[in-house]
Amino acid sequence: MINYLIRLACCAAAVYFMPQFLNAIRVDTITTALIVALVMSFLNTFVKPILKLLSLPITILTLGLFSLVINVVIVYLCDYLVDGFKVSGFIQPLIFGFILSIVNSVVGTFQD
Repeated sequence: MINYLIRLACCAAAVYFMPQFLNAIRVDTITTALIVALVMSFLNTFVKPILKLLSLPITILTLGLFSLVINVVIVYLCDYLVDGFKVSGFIQPLIFGFILSIVNSVVGTFQD
């Protein structure tokens, strides 16, 4: 449980500081960043596998590139669910998702 909380805190810190580098993303407060991290965790755990299963044929046809669209859809779902978190465009949310996955991987590496 403590590992999950550490990963959540690091993810929230990344979410809070990313709008300084990505101008199409806006996060109002640190509380909003923590909520975004929690919602992204929930969406990646429960919704993303369902979307990947439903889009399996098109993912195979595009040689896996459609999974990038699924990542952007997850970020936009989080935008819809969390007040104070705004996203626009396609490339910026894609970069946002990549950075979050890298942060989670790095933090997970140090926790094991």
